[in-house]
Amino acid sequence: MGVFLEWVSVILVLCMFVPIPIFSDSTFSSNGLLKTPSELLNFAKKPEVFDWMVGIRRKIHENPELGYEEFETGKLIRAELDKLGIPYKYPVAITGVIGHIGTGKPPFVAIRADMDALAMQEKVEWEHESKIPGKMHACGHDAHVAMLLGAAKILKEHEKELQGTVVLLFQPAEEGGGGAKKILEAGALENVNAIFGLHISSRMPLGEAFSRPGPIMAGSGFFEAVISGRGGHAALPQHSIDPILAASNVIVGLQHLVSREADPLDSQVVTIAKFHGGGAFNVIPDSVTIGGTFRAFSKESFAQLRQRIEEVITWQAAVQKCNATVDFLENEKPFFPPTINHEKLHEHFLKIAGEMLGRDKVKDLQPTMGTEDFAFYQEVIPGYYFYLGMENRAIEKLESAHSPYYQVNEDVLPYGAALHTSLAASYLFKFQQEVPSQSQEVKYHDEL
Repeated sequence: MGVFLEWVSVILVLCMFVPIPIFSDSTFSSNGLLKTPSELLNFAKKPEVFDWMVGIRRKIHENPELGYEEFETGKLIRAELDKLGIPYKYPVAITGVIGHIGTGKPPFVAIRADMDALAMQEKVEWEHESKIPGKMHACGHDAHVAMLLGAAKILKEHEKELQGTVVLLFQPAEEGGGGAKKILEAGALENVNAIFGLHISSRMPLGEAFSRPGPIMAGSGFFEAVISGRGGHAALPQHSIDPILAASNVIVGLQHLVSREADPLDSQVVTIAKFHGGGAFNVIPDSVTIGGTFRAFSKESFAQLRQRIEEVITWQAAVQKCNATVDFLENEKPFFPPTINHEKLHEHFLKIAGEMLGRDKVKDLQPTMGTEDFAFYQEVIPGYYFYLGMENRAIEKLESAHSPYYQVNEDVLPYGAALHTSLAASYLFKFQQEVPSQSQEVKYHDEL
């Protein structure tokens, strides 16, 4: 008994001199950082952070650049990353910038912002309106970049707490150019375990987030058809083969694809938005060009639509003795797959966004027939896309995206920065908790 008491005394003395860890897993909040999601939002709202993001957003807004032309935007991003001491790779997919924060080792999680503007003239008169005629940030991508840089700033301050690597993806050419596809083709995200993306919305209240698991946006494609006949005088139609009549029958036939061939519960769209033919009142033209878009929520429905569009155009034209060629423009406008949110990442989003905004502020999103090239990432990486409201009707009613009167309520910037930060950091933390050995076994390339 005496020997036992002596050993107990020795152990107690040693414990007095053994350093006690400052942090344990229980010290970290649910996002894997020492600050909770709501504390991160308060930090992002601090004047020194908020004003900095506003300044970046306004500089980008003044100098909009179209897809694959975002050279000055990329230069601004790289300058800010340099100031923050964040390493990056450039160029990726022509103008893309990819930075990383953390250990430089697995697991990897990506957060993405698109950079490109639209080819339209801004009609909002304010101090920071577009300085480039015919170009405008009318979809909020300037705000997306500012929020991702805001997240970079916050993450850099907490870099030692990160349990893996956050990849900052500044992507070109979302507006129809398929920039996400080129990012993947460059192999820049081969090691990424998950990816998050967001879009601000002028139709949803400030401080609320919207999403859902599964399909949230449709896959889309474009097509153009030339229907050729034989021109002649309008007074002698019997000597002509009228391509306008043939094109009219084609358009009516295409509308039957959705109304009579598609399952009513399987949402699909075929829209003809272009019709060019003829230049005089009394001359039947030699040819007519039509064009449009088709959309569906499943790959099977999309493939079926594509096949039937070509068949209807060529066969209906033949009925009127015309020839038709169909071009799906895949080199210029690649087919976009459906945007499908990962089920597990939805649970993750609900938890983190709920803690930050309040569970009643995280709401279900109704799927839309719009498209988003974020879907390319989701085909190869578990991905999650959500909307962040910025509407404040007490101040003014905001126009919808792609309007020349589009404006951004800059109060949304801290919400995006904080959500990016918390979703990414918490994913790394959760990944390490659930599969601690996997992060050591995954091989990765030096570019990350």
